[in-house]
Amino acid sequence: MAKELLLEIGTEEIPAAFMPKVLKDMEKIITREFSENRIGHGLIKTMGTPRRLLLSVEGVDERQEDQLLEKMGPSTKMAFDEEGKPTKAAIGFARGQGVDVSELEIIETPKGKQICSRKKIIGEDTKILLTDLLPRFILSIPFRKSMRWMDLDIRFARPVHWILALFGDEIIPFSIENIASGSTSRGHRFMAPEPFEVNGLEDYIEKIKERFVVVDPGERKNIILDESEKAAKDVSGFVFKNEELLDEVSFLVEYPSVVCGSFDREYLGLPKEVLTTTMMKHQKYFPVVDAHGDLLPYFITVNNTLARDPSVVARGNEKVIRARLADARFFFEEDQKIPLEDRLEDLKNVVFHSLLGTSYEKVMRFKNLASYIAQKINPQITQPVDRVALLCKADLETRMVCEFAELQGVMGREYALIQGEDPIVAKAIYEHYMPVSAGGELPETDEGAIVSIADKMDTIAGCFGVGLIPTGTADPYALRRQALGIINIIINKDYRLELDRLVDESLSILEGKLKRTPEETKSDVMNFLKGRFENQLISQGYSYDVVDAVLSPGISDIVQSMRKIEAMEAFKKHPDFEPLAIAFKRVVNILKDFEGGSVDTAVFDSSAETNLYHTFADIRERANGCIDEGRYADALSEMASLRKPVDTFFDEVMVMAEDEKIRFNRLSLLEEISKLFHRIADFSKIVTEG
Repeated sequence: MAKELLLEIGTEEIPAAFMPKVLKDMEKIITREFSENRIGHGLIKTMGTPRRLLLSVEGVDERQEDQLLEKMGPSTKMAFDEEGKPTKAAIGFARGQGVDVSELEIIETPKGKQICSRKKIIGEDTKILLTDLLPRFILSIPFRKSMRWMDLDIRFARPVHWILALFGDEIIPFSIENIASGSTSRGHRFMAPEPFEVNGLEDYIEKIKERFVVVDPGERKNIILDESEKAAKDVSGFVFKNEELLDEVSFLVEYPSVVCGSFDREYLGLPKEVLTTTMMKHQKYFPVVDAHGDLLPYFITVNNTLARDPSVVARGNEKVIRARLADARFFFEEDQKIPLEDRLEDLKNVVFHSLLGTSYEKVMRFKNLASYIAQKINPQITQPVDRVALLCKADLETRMVCEFAELQGVMGREYALIQGEDPIVAKAIYEHYMPVSAGGELPETDEGAIVSIADKMDTIAGCFGVGLIPTGTADPYALRRQALGIINIIINKDYRLELDRLVDESLSILEGKLKRTPEETKSDVMNFLKGRFENQLISQGYSYDVVDAVLSPGISDIVQSMRKIEAMEAFKKHPDFEPLAIAFKRVVNILKDFEGGSVDTAVFDSSAETNLYHTFADIRERANGCIDEGRYADALSEMASLRKPVDTFFDEVMVMAEDEKIRFNRLSLLEEISKLFHRIADFSKIVTEG
């Protein structure tokens, strides 16, 4: 009969940022443990609050599944003598398996008859297995950071105070250091701290709610959202929704209670991002907006206890936010007294990296690189690009950004507008940090896009040039994110930018800082960028072999590489695709280490090679024209017509003819065909059945 497993780990408050991943990891670990221990089970659920991690497993078998161990021994010829008596080989094999010789079986195998030992291992009671499995499970839960407490040897996210462990209605007895498992849980730390008895998940959920704990994170989120919307509606507004903040707040409380507060309307004169950052990042408040998305002078705070008098809670939070906003307004007004350009001098005292110089030096480097890119993309915007590059880091020395680091770029934009800079320049100052996360928003303006590429490339080339290269586990300078930023901006803006030339230019500007040779650094940077591009494409669903085939020559022109991959993905559905790829592989294998010359039609002695040559000559010009214009799908369609003449050529012609002149001519023809295909992709990388 199947039973329910219920495990609760009661702790001190676990950081909210840990929780989403921890709950997923718990499900993975228990699934693996049950599989390895042959324990059948039903639905697994993980839930949690700051003070507890909960695991429930439905339909857990009471006994471990029996196991049949089969071990093959020597052949019967070696196991028995002429009289049929067991030899030393059979006796030794039986002894090694812990069975009597008489228990060995003879079975037929592809190698002939062999002796075999078969042992049935009866499964143990699940309850017995759980006494070892659950402590191992608890201590294997990974956390971003863990700690020790008292004089105990174990580590966990926070000190453990109780463990509830039930299999059906029975306690699973075990101890982790000084904490023994039992059948009791505890309610809300302040509103119902006393222990209470539990008898299964349904009983637990009912009793824990009575004790002011909502253990399901999804339910807590819905409560927060519903109550916040009601509170916002009471002041004729709407909740400024932010999924990240909602997730975080839901793991800060066990029993969410919503209160609406207000602040002086005069603070609405501050930039919107200043207000939202102050409320959301620092105070964990939800802003309130009107129907147009403009901020109203209200906020929503989520408490962990029921307020006897919500107005008292509101006044306390209003006092805090008033002080924060007063500071922000003071910083905002003080910062405007010094123009952004005058702050450049201060960047000379800010070290970007000890091996790469000051922030001022970095600005001057990527300003030059941005100018180079602008000349390639659109020379007419070189002047505003220079201005953006010069000013884009100046706000790092403002008091506002020193206090609210999240506002870098935002304040640069605001101060630039106040100081009369061109609105395009101001917008680009903000955009040059984009994208700030994987899949994040990309710059709209060319000025912002170009400076963003230049800034990121300077960082990547500089770090690689001084040996600060990311590893599989560490990327302290976020070079992977910056590489993807460069790639996605180029694709989004459709820039025909030669990436290898861009790396060369960046390394040239970095001359004097590099600790490695430019050649070695360039090779590593290009491989790094290629690797990021490959990973992104495969994660987006493109076939790994198509990606490999197109990118194997390199990724100098990212936009064209992207178009080739899209065309190849579509061409894979063509009936001639696989046969053509198989034929191309034959061509590549034959051409290894061959350096050809021009094709001489007078040497042809077969209609198959004559037909292939004329067919190829007919489509080559059209296919090359399509490729030159970036119409890769059309080029592939043209090239598909080579499938039959290539097949006929291989069927009827001996490529490696004895006559050296004929052999050389045939190989040269194949090399010409290979060159055309290579203009799109290395078809030999395509995975085929043939």
